[in-house]
Amino acid sequence: MRNSPSVNIYFYIPKSFWPIQIPASSNENWSGFGVGIYAWTLQTYLKLKEAGVGCQLIDRLPEEGIVLFHANAIRGTTIQPGPKRLLICLKAEAPLCAQAQLHVVQNPCEVSKWLGCHFIPHWPQPGLQPRSPGRQGRFETVAFLGHRNSLAAELMTPEWEQQLQQRNLNWLPVINTNAWSKHQSIDTRWNDYRQIDVIVAVRQFNRRQPGYRSKPATKLYNAWLAGVPAILGRELAYQTEGRAGVDYMEANSMAELWSCLDRLQQDSVLRAKIVKRGQLRSLHYTPEMLVKRWQQFLHNVAIPAYQTWVNGSSWQRQVSYGGGTFFNYCDRTIRRLTN
Repeated sequence: MRNSPSVNIYFYIPKSFWPIQIPASSNENWSGFGVGIYAWTLQTYLKLKEAGVGCQLIDRLPEEGIVLFHANAIRGTTIQPGPKRLLICLKAEAPLCAQAQLHVVQNPCEVSKWLGCHFIPHWPQPGLQPRSPGRQGRFETVAFLGHRNSLAAELMTPEWEQQLQQRNLNWLPVINTNAWSKHQSIDTRWNDYRQIDVIVAVRQFNRRQPGYRSKPATKLYNAWLAGVPAILGRELAYQTEGRAGVDYMEANSMAELWSCLDRLQQDSVLRAKIVKRGQLRSLHYTPEMLVKRWQQFLHNVAIPAYQTWVNGSSWQRQVSYGGGTFFNYCDRTIRRLTN
């Protein structure tokens, strides 16, 4: 994609959150990619830059251009639109941003042209190492790779591990507990699937309805790309992006989880089918395909929106900002009532 000469595209990280060291490559297994502000802002910038897209990484807001920023950036500075400055919020799990004219969301359930919300999948784990072919039909290692907040309490007990051992299964949890803005203590083995035979990732059991409207399906994408079957919770992103029972398995109770594990352990043909279907689905979520989606978004959505914004009247921009403030309030209210 070639940007219009009159439109500059910026990825903005405030000075208060500027990383001490910027990785040389988007595929580097850098601990910072384990926190949202860098996974979305810095990683996207590096991916697009490496693909030849004209964009800049900045720590000060420009007067003119398209500015993309992570929702948490507003915790470190004041961000406001301008007559020639269009703001695009990389929303992640936050409420709608009052200041932004557009949002990039990580869950397809949040798409809304009316609200300016456009879905682009989260990047897969940088430097991902797929399951070793040498493991062949072995089914021994059950793993979780993620933050402690993303794992159900039932899966952090001695009883869980003991019952796995009774089935001749080993538990491999790579769990991080870092705050949203800290990455120095992150265990970077989230990329290593070489010795893993199945992923288990359930945030909460016994849900009446699929939940987590703002969460991404990243654990599913990673499992597909790594060639590992996944047992996941009842979440909107997983159900929208995948097919339960076809390219992953869903467990909404401990009984269902044990049933899934027993079936996978006893049926190597089923495991192979799930992995094969997942690998076919993974072709849509490779970094190369996501770069193309970003290029299409910038060319077909962001640049036209910028031209409409700068050509509009001051009154139109004020109405837009007022609408953003209202929708931010509504979004926050709905979250309080539904959580």
